[in-house]
Amino acid sequence: MPSLSTFSIVAYDPDEQAWGVAVASKFLAAASVVSWAQSGAGAVATQAFAKMGFGPDGLALMANGTSASAALTLLLAADPKSADRQVGIVDAQGNAAAHTGSDCFPWAGHKIGQGYTCQGNILTGPETLDAMAAAFENTTGELADRLVAGLLAGDRAGGDRRGKQSAGLLVVKSGGGYGGDNDRYLDLRVDDDPDPVARLAHLVKMHHLFFGEPNPADLMPIDSTIASELQQLLLNQGLYQGPVSGQWDDASKQAFWDFCGVENLEERWSLDQDPDKIDKVVLEYIRGRFH
Repeated sequence: MPSLSTFSIVAYDPDEQAWGVAVASKFLAAASVVSWAQSGAGAVATQAFAKMGFGPDGLALMANGTSASAALTLLLAADPKSADRQVGIVDAQGNAAAHTGSDCFPWAGHKIGQGYTCQGNILTGPETLDAMAAAFENTTGELADRLVAGLLAGDRAGGDRRGKQSAGLLVVKSGGGYGGDNDRYLDLRVDDDPDPVARLAHLVKMHHLFFGEPNPADLMPIDSTIASELQQLLLNQGLYQGPVSGQWDDASKQAFWDFCGVENLEERWSLDQDPDKIDKVVLEYIRGRFH
């Protein structure tokens, strides 16, 4: 079995009540092996000669109130190959613990901070983890943004010394998933790409666009200039047959709603809520994509 040489960060955000894992590796679809998280329980990254069972088993322990350090001790005690493993774990309260087995390929190590742990093996050196920790601590925004900032910093500092192939980001919080009946707020993966961490960062921005809520401060009135621009776009897309008049009438609104359905922008604009305004984030996206 090939070693899952990688670098990852596992973290908790008490304000969001969110848990997450970000990972990158010279390994196909690394996130499908490494990343595990459950709202109200915690998060786990299992790597090196990864034992996937550490993910669900660790989450089950923490869901029952076991701390990160105690759960890690129990997992390792039951594993005869613990010297080959590397694990990072954060519990429901944000307590972090990590293990780097003595037989992990160098450079290997971990770095624990308040509410997070960074770990990696077959790295260029400890500077990868130092960069990840600093970026995570100094980045503002939601947990997803802080995790991907840490991953980007680790990648730029050296990362996996064998090269690049895949990256992933998993964030969970109660009711945070699509439809609100699950905790999978964000689960993005780049399974095979020459620059996977940069690609992952772009996907996070796209996730914010398609699934984020508009900021009221970003809502702009659809004046005659914007209305004409949108009518021309809708005409070009075959969704509108009226004149480019600059009048944001019912036919124009219905056509734009149909357009939002095609482009998956329903979370950003609706006939039922402020139909005479548009989120400037959406307008910038439309201009970049269609002009």
